[in-house]
Amino acid sequence: MDKLITQIASLGVPGLILLFLMFFSGYAGAAAITTALATLGGPLGMLGGIGVLLLLTKISEGITKYGFENLAKGVITEMKQQGKAKSEIIKEVEGFPLISQDLKQTLIKFVEDSL
Repeated sequence: MDKLITQIASLGVPGLILLFLMFFSGYAGAAAITTALATLGGPLGMLGGIGVLLLLTKISEGITKYGFENLAKGVITEMKQQGKAKSEIIKEVEGFPLISQDLKQTLIKFVEDSL
């Protein structure tokens, strides 16, 4: 049952994005789907749009499974393993868009304490 819920939740985000783009495309039916996928795919067109939706599925599946904070900590750990300095990582965390100040502070504390 947990796997089913995870799969439904992970498909939800890309589905909502596709529906949003279809709604605002101004078209109906197949034209709306084509336009939405082409918009999402940018220079790669519809195939790029399908790829973006698949990528969003995997990202949202990971967030559903592990939680955003744990994924962010994993990314930060990988940044450190690639040789980035603490100050550089902290600067990047402070520049992360669309995350709360509380989460930024938690991630900065993680950088300072564990790395």
